[in-house]
Amino acid sequence: MHIEGILLGAVSFLSIGIFHPVAIWAERAWGSYWSWDPKETWSLITWIIYAIYLHLRISKGWKGKSAAIFAAVGFICVIFTYIGVNTLIPGIHSYA
Repeated sequence: MHIEGILLGAVSFLSIGIFHPVAIWAERAWGSYWSWDPKETWSLITWIIYAIYLHLRISKGWKGKSAAIFAAVGFICVIFTYIGVNTLIPGIHSYA
């Protein structure tokens, strides 16, 4: 499987996680659909990075070292969103 397929699946699941009807529950529970909590913000940053990467990779045929570095930056954002935000930045989604 090509990297585009894997990342397209990952971005699709991330999109569902960000824009899923859980936002309706959040509005009822916390009073807003989006609170700019660090976890929400970093999830959106990760989504934007991978969306830009996929756009450039699929529409412009972007390859090579710069594409690999961009993908690595996206992966670092995933790790930071998963671990770093919980341990370093306080917010409503921090459980550490």
